[in-house]
Amino acid sequence: MRRIGQIFVDLGFIDEYQLEMLLEEQEQRPGELLGKIAEELTLITDDQLAQALAEQMGLQVIQLSDVVVPEEVLAYVTEPMAQLYKIIPVSFRDNTLTIAMCDPQNLSTLDELRTFLGYEIRVVVSSEREILQALDRYYAADNESVESLVSDMEEDEELAKAAEAIDQEGPIDLTSVEALADSAPVRKLLNMVLLLAIRDHASDLHFEPFEDEFKIRIKADGVLYEMVPPPRHLAFAITTRIKVMADLDIAERRLPQDGRIELSVGGHPVDLRVSVLPTMFGESVVMRVLDRSVVSLDLNKVGMDSPTLKKFRSVIHKPNGIVLVTGPTGSGKTTTLYSALSELNSIDEKLITTEDPVEYDIDGIIQIPIDSSIGVTFAACLRAILRQDPDKILVGEIRDLETAEIAVQSSLTGHMVFSTLHTNDAPSTITRLRDMGIPPFLITATVEAILAQRLVRRICTQCKEEVPPTAEQMADLGWTHQDIEGKKYYRGAGCDACNHTGYKGRVGLFELMIMNDDLRDMVASKGSTDELRDRAQSYGMVTLRDAGLGAASSGTTTLDEVIRETILEA
Repeated sequence: MRRIGQIFVDLGFIDEYQLEMLLEEQEQRPGELLGKIAEELTLITDDQLAQALAEQMGLQVIQLSDVVVPEEVLAYVTEPMAQLYKIIPVSFRDNTLTIAMCDPQNLSTLDELRTFLGYEIRVVVSSEREILQALDRYYAADNESVESLVSDMEEDEELAKAAEAIDQEGPIDLTSVEALADSAPVRKLLNMVLLLAIRDHASDLHFEPFEDEFKIRIKADGVLYEMVPPPRHLAFAITTRIKVMADLDIAERRLPQDGRIELSVGGHPVDLRVSVLPTMFGESVVMRVLDRSVVSLDLNKVGMDSPTLKKFRSVIHKPNGIVLVTGPTGSGKTTTLYSALSELNSIDEKLITTEDPVEYDIDGIIQIPIDSSIGVTFAACLRAILRQDPDKILVGEIRDLETAEIAVQSSLTGHMVFSTLHTNDAPSTITRLRDMGIPPFLITATVEAILAQRLVRRICTQCKEEVPPTAEQMADLGWTHQDIEGKKYYRGAGCDACNHTGYKGRVGLFELMIMNDDLRDMVASKGSTDELRDRAQSYGMVTLRDAGLGAASSGTTTLDEVIRETILEA
């Protein structure tokens, strides 16, 4: 394939001297495209760039301003998809959709569009300016939404008849099921729901069948929001479409199934973990969204305040011991541990992880997925890992005594072990380990630090306003009017930027208990959780509730979020 710079010269847009200058400039800007740099330096125009790209790829150039796209062709691509990929559908013939784009060399986009749309894709080239104008012209007024799609599906009699035929008693005709799951309205609705969820940085998607309705709920910032429910008779078609995408058995409707869908949306990889569970009224599907472009595995960005971060850093760099991160499901434990491992990931140390499942792959770290159905359990993996000469080990979760014992033995033999547990706070983790059956003398010999964490929603900066605490909040916190004197608290009023929730994104609350000789003596003498907590606080441990109140008074989160996510320490 001819280089784009040479094509600029051959077409007479620039001369050899300007090309040399361009190439030198590109060296100073790694990752930037030559055409974009040439356009920025006004050496070529937008239209000339489109012409050169078409010449390079052997494609046709189209002037979108001279074309009128029929409404039935526009209907093939939803507004979120057109905006995300900067494409305009131009025509549809013989199961082939012709689209105009300004970035034809991005071959991954074409693969993604084929996956989403289910048609063959033919590309023509247009300038970016024309694409943006066409997006405004064709999609701004239309603004197709999930609501309008659901409304169209409810009125589609053919779709209803096809779904009714499949719902009849008797053996299922798999050909009819696949045809219905592959129909344009079902594809279109699912594509739009997925794109909206990924755009809004949702963590989970729930598809839930009930007797009279089929709910779709999106979890964003730790809270579920309901979308407009699609017609009940299409529940089977939608769940079957998800199962087809996840490569699951569509004929099996009585057993739970797990799968994954790997997408690349807008150029970055998105992993969807799919869990299918049979219920009384059909199959319930939950999709966990793992968008690697959203998660930044960097300790500086997990949200710890400077003193806590400094202490945590000093602990993870120790040569041996156990560091535990605790909290409920979805509290960001894995992200914190991955961030710690990313920081420790250097060429002179061997890092091995065993997880269920492996959530983010990191270069330079050996990662092992758990599969208990064939005997690959945490305990079995951990035994094998020790024969691989590791320096640092991550055990996804300590679930039983066997795993806990091997983790303890690993740390005693000179390894640093990181793991997670489900407990309410840092001090109660010691009690949990004792209840599992780990002798106190082994806990004191190995555990170096316990980090408890929660995620609270962050106040939207666009609609943030000052509000006094309510009487109910003050009662929950045990406050009097003297406690709030001179302090300010905030909330989000709700705006378009935060979908009128008042919140945008989440921030972590952390409680770090560093073990010292005094605390170890208390553990050895079987001190209670409350005694441990009081003693740890005297050594500077900030509780989750206090960390939350600090975040609320600084205007990061609301008192409601702190009350919801933390408990009042006795």
